[in-house]
Amino acid sequence: MTIVGWESKYQDILKDFGYSRKKDTQSCKLLDSLLPKKTPIVKIRNLIENKPVFVIGAGPSLPSCILILKKYKKITKIVADGATKAMIENNLKPDIIVTDLDGDIKSLKKAGRTNTMMVVHAHGDNAEKIHLVKDFKNCIGTTQTKPVGKVHNFGGFTDGDRCVFLANHFKAKKIILLGMDFGTRIGKYSKTRVISRTTKIKKLRRGKKLLEWLAKKSEADLYSTTKIKGLTKINLRDIGNIIKYR
Repeated sequence: MTIVGWESKYQDILKDFGYSRKKDTQSCKLLDSLLPKKTPIVKIRNLIENKPVFVIGAGPSLPSCILILKKYKKITKIVADGATKAMIENNLKPDIIVTDLDGDIKSLKKAGRTNTMMVVHAHGDNAEKIHLVKDFKNCIGTTQTKPVGKVHNFGGFTDGDRCVFLANHFKAKKIILLGMDFGTRIGKYSKTRVISRTTKIKKLRRGKKLLEWLAKKSEADLYSTTKIKGLTKINLRDIGNIIKYR
């Protein structure tokens, strides 16, 4: 079930960015046609429900978080698209990858051949890449418009904030954001080709606003190394205590 109030947020996104609902729907239908008849949604639930999870973005602070991720390997890692490459380079296995297929395709394919859960998002501008889902071993689909067939709408706009919406939907107990900066600097792992820096920053700001909105609704404990209204601001050294007291 889509989070209550999402349609209004989606309408704002369409208006603000000039996106097409029709194209979003077409891409959603294409994704549905390429997904297997049975999608492993229960596997995602088992990785998240009532657990602490890391949500890992591709922001400029990501490299500083690697040691923490290596220290707490058993904590479920929900990784935003571009951050996948950083995980692989550092011999870290993502448990879940949330992607609209704009990141490093080689890294996504490598992860997709493992037991990593691939959460592939369909929108109006990535229809030509949707076929890549056929290369992934475990895959479910998402959309930002009305869900069709096997495609879900958990809420969220950018890969990063969609990770948080996913964790919230599946009732994570604690959601800890790492490498999610939402500033004016763009991390080296953030998308392989940034067409417009201005648009990228605008998307990040929108994603941050959506997380502030979600924070008012979520029953999870929300933490971030970046200041986001409604989330508890933490330092990396705080993470051990947060995880310890489940």
